Amino acid sequence: MFDSAKTGAEISLGLIGIMTFWLGIMKIGEKAGMISLFARAVNPFFSKLFPGIPKNHPASGSIIMNFSANMLGLDNAATPLGLKAMKELQEINPDKDTASNAQIMFLVLNTAGLTLIPTSVIALRMANGAANPADIFIPSLIGTFISFISGMIAVALYQRINLFKLPVLIFLGMFLGIMAGLYFWLKGLPPAQIEAYTGLLGGIIIFSIIILFITYGAFKKLNVYDAFIDGAKEGFTTSVMIIPFLIAILVAISAFRTTGCMDYLISGIGTVVAACGLDTSFVPALPVGIMKSLSGGGARGLMIDVMKTYGADSFQGRLASIIQGSTETTFYVLAVYFGSVGIKKTRYAVVCGLIADLVGIIAAIIIAYLFFK
Repeated sequence: MFDSAKTGAEISLGLIGIMTFWLGIMKIGEKAGMISLFARAVNPFFSKLFPGIPKNHPASGSIIMNFSANMLGLDNAATPLGLKAMKELQEINPDKDTASNAQIMFLVLNTAGLTLIPTSVIALRMANGAANPADIFIPSLIGTFISFISGMIAVALYQRINLFKLPVLIFLGMFLGIMAGLYFWLKGLPPAQIEAYTGLLGGIIIFSIIILFITYGAFKKLNVYDAFIDGAKEGFTTSVMIIPFLIAILVAISAFRTTGCMDYLISGIGTVVAACGLDTSFVPALPVGIMKSLSGGGARGLMIDVMKTYGADSFQGRLASIIQGSTETTFYVLAVYFGSVGIKKTRYAVVCGLIADLVGIIAAIIIAYLFFK
C-alpha cells in the first residue's frame, strides 16, 4: 500500500511537465480561436451525443482532440487534453460537485478505450517472442469498437439520447472506414514497420497541431508566449490537484490484488465455467481484463505473465493481448478526471464504464475464439 501511494505521487508529479506544456499549447489555440474552429467542425455530431454542450463551445474541440490522441495511442497527449475538456465541461456544469450528463458521456467514452493501433501491445508481444506480434491488430480493433459502442449505448439509455441520427451514424461509419483503411495500409507489414509507421503518424499529427496553434496565434497577432504561460499555470495546478485522488485509487487496487482477492475471484469464475461444461481456456487471461479496469500498469504486468506462462502465440497469450488492446483503466480515468475538477457525486458513470468494460472483455473472448481457436 505504501509503495502504491508512492507510485501515485510519482505518476502525478511526472504529469506536471507534459500537463504544463500541453495546456499551454491548448491555451494558445483557445485564445487564437483554433479550438472554436474544431468545435464548429464537430458540432453536428456532438450536438446529438452531448446535447448539454452549447453550440461551438471550446469543450467540443478539446473532446475531439482527446479522442484523436486516444485513438492513436498517444497517452501523453490524451491525458492533458482530456483534463482540459473536463475543466471546460465543469464551467458549464450547474452543480459543481455532481457530474453532469456531458461529463459522464465523455468519461465513459474515454474509459471504453477507443484505440485504433495497440502499438504498446504489439511491441510487448514482439519482446516476448511472438511469431507474428501484429496478429492481434484486427481482433483488438473490433474489440475496442464494440467496447466504445457499448459505453455510448449505456450512457445514451440513461440520458435518453436517440443515437439513430444521421451525424452519429456518419461518425460511426467514418470510424469503420478508418479501421478498414488502417487494415489495408498495415496488412502484411512486419511488426517492426507497423510500430515505426504508427509512431511516425502519431508524431506528425501531434507536431502539426503544435505548429498550427502557434502559427495561427501569431497570425492573429496574439501574444503567444503570455497565452502559453497562462495555460501552463493551469496545467501545474491540475497536476497537483489530482494527487490525492490518484493515490486513493492506486492503494485500493494494490490491496485488492496483493491480498489474493483477485485470485479468489478468478478461481470462482473458472469453477462456474467448468461446472457449466464450457471450455475454460479463456480463464487464465481474465485477470488482465479485471485488472485493466483498475490499473493499466498492473494489467500490462499480468499480460506479460500470461505470455511467459503459456507462450505469446498461445490462445491465452493472444486473448490477454486482445483484452489489453481493447479495454481501458476505468477507475483510474474516473479518479483522475473527476478529481481534477472536484466532482464527488459521479452518478451512473462507474456503472456505464463497467458495462463497457464487461462487454469489451466478453467481445474479446468471443473474437479470440473466432480468430485463434
